[in-house]
Amino acid sequence: MEEKQTQARRKIIHIDMDAFYASVEQRDNPELRGKPLVVGGLPEGRGGVVATASYEARKFGIHSAMSSKRALQLCPHAIFVRPRFAAYKEASQHIREIFSRYTDLIEPLSLDEAYLDVTQDKLNIGSAIDIAKEIKQAIKEELNLTASAGVSVNKFVAKIASDMQKPDGLTFIGPSSIENFIENLPVEKFYGVGKVTAQKMKKLGLFTGADLKQLSLEQITGHFGKAGAFYYNIVRGIDEREVQPHRETKSMGAEDTFAYDLTTVEEMNAELEKIAKLVNERLLKYQLKGRTLTLKIKYSDFRQITRSQSHPDCFDDMQTIIHTAKNLLLTTDVENSRIRLLGITVSNFNIVEIKPLGISAQLRLF
Repeated sequence: MEEKQTQARRKIIHIDMDAFYASVEQRDNPELRGKPLVVGGLPEGRGGVVATASYEARKFGIHSAMSSKRALQLCPHAIFVRPRFAAYKEASQHIREIFSRYTDLIEPLSLDEAYLDVTQDKLNIGSAIDIAKEIKQAIKEELNLTASAGVSVNKFVAKIASDMQKPDGLTFIGPSSIENFIENLPVEKFYGVGKVTAQKMKKLGLFTGADLKQLSLEQITGHFGKAGAFYYNIVRGIDEREVQPHRETKSMGAEDTFAYDLTTVEEMNAELEKIAKLVNERLLKYQLKGRTLTLKIKYSDFRQITRSQSHPDCFDDMQTIIHTAKNLLLTTDVENSRIRLLGITVSNFNIVEIKPLGISAQLRLF
């Protein structure tokens, strides 16, 4: 009981930007405002994938992860633009600065969403609802963008709440309302429950949180493994996860889906060099060095494989990354393949400790 009371005193805000990439594009280009806008791969050639869509485009059924060709079929007059990640990152950094005015307990999930623990806020405002209102207003005034907020006593409920009144919404779900709220929540709305798990639940006659609540811990873990224990607690309003301001980076990489299938080794190697350059730049930026490199290959029939190689020394220059990736490519049936995607990821990191006066960097394991 004491642990549950402690949890009830926690004040969590989940901020989720509204159609973030599309909103930045519409903000920066007045000609795009009020029009169905799709940010992502262009539909020409084989077509790419939708990263996000404006609310005008969503009315036609367009959503993220949909193929650009399908999006064009749903809305023939949609406008397609490629992502400008530098602009999105700049906006995200400004938003993070706004968050930091209220708390240092910030857990970013991506460029456009984050958890904030404002149990003890810097400005002594006290009310999480008032803090969420101020954050939303600051984002609107300083960036000309809108955000939706969910406020509750734990991360699970706050995240679901932020999606309930989009765009530009604010939803508060207090301690006394949580269990009833989750009992009435469809299982597909549970954060972390994907399509496959939702289908499995429905086949078992589990359609809402109330249905899940009828299962014993043994039953629910029998069906869903370790995740079952999480569901067992969540349907009872229990989520003790803390906001984690320092999330460990476990891997870093880049990948590209091509407009047309690659059919020759020369084409594949050329693309690998471009991807390796991006990976190397990101590793340098975050001062990371990894011992394991993984090559990802997706074929024209959507079959996907990975090949990995670990080194006793770290991958610390672009040529080593390129050479390793090309060698891994040759371990596959590359001569008779049509490839639609290639990716390179480096993992198994060390931290680089920068020494003063030009002394060579020393490595320390996590």
